[in-house]
Amino acid sequence: QVHLVESGGGLVQPGGSLTLSCAASGFTFSSYPMRWYRQAPGKERELVADITRTGSNTMYADSVKGRFTISRDNAKNTVALQMNSLKPEDTAVYYCNAVLFNSNYWGQGTQVTVSP
Repeated sequence: QVHLVESGGGLVQPGGSLTLSCAASGFTFSSYPMRWYRQAPGKERELVADITRTGSNTMYADSVKGRFTISRDNAKNTVALQMNSLKPEDTAVYYCNAVLFNSNYWGQGTQVTVSP
C-alpha cells in the first residue's frame, strides 16, 4: 500500500532552518511527481513545492521562493524540503503528497513551528 511518512519538523527561531524528509513506499516512487503542502490552523492546505519524477524541474509557491528547496532521491524513495530563513508565517503542519492511481495520498504530517 502507498505509504508516506514525514519527519524533521520541530520548533525553530525566525531566520532558522529545518529540513523535512518524506519516506515513500508501496509504489514506484521514481514514476511520479511529488509535492509538499502545508496547512496552518484555520487555513486551507497550501501547495508549497512540487518536483518532477527525475527531479529535473521544480516549482514553488511565491511565499517560499528563494527560501525553500525541494529535492528527491529516487534511489532512497525520499523527497526533502530544505527550509531556510523561516518566518512565523511558515508555521504549519507540512505534508508530503503523491498522486497516483487517480488518487491523492498524504503522509501524517510533521509540525513546523517558527517562533522566538
